[in-house]
Amino acid sequence: MTTRVIVLNGGSSSGKSGIARCLQAVLPDPWLTLGVDTLIDAMPAAVDEGIEFAGDGGVSIGSGFRQLEDAWMTGVAAMVRAGARVIIDDAFLGGAASQRRWRDALDGLDVLWVGVRCDGVVAAGREMARGDRVTGMAEAQAEVVHRGVVYDFEVDTGVNEALACAREIAARVG
Repeated sequence: MTTRVIVLNGGSSSGKSGIARCLQAVLPDPWLTLGVDTLIDAMPAAVDEGIEFAGDGGVSIGSGFRQLEDAWMTGVAAMVRAGARVIIDDAFLGGAASQRRWRDALDGLDVLWVGVRCDGVVAAGREMARGDRVTGMAEAQAEVVHRGVVYDFEVDTGVNEALACAREIAARVG
């Protein structure tokens, strides 16, 4: 089978979006990038039991968010089944349970699972420089998003630039 989906999982400010943009530049075929931020931006301002960002960087997900996320995941998988190649940029706040939900949606597709690691202190510095995230989110998510998740391989953006990570990933796309 040919890889049609690349899933990048890492905490906030870990470098997933930068890697995704670099992958689009280095992969020979066109790839769409869709991320959890895409989903959040598409949601209406008020969703019953949606997503809440705490002042300390914590994130709470409710059943209303889950329902819309399930539909979105199914839609992303349908795009792949219709011929698109997709890079998914996500933060598995539920660790293994989040991966299982994606595995179910992407069942039967050739997926490359990539862990995007970044030391929490490095990610916190990026978070501060960005200025568009709740302070504390990067450190809070740095490890929790990887708990119980099984990858084909991992990259570390605290050690390597996004382009180097993208090239390493691209070399594994079949």
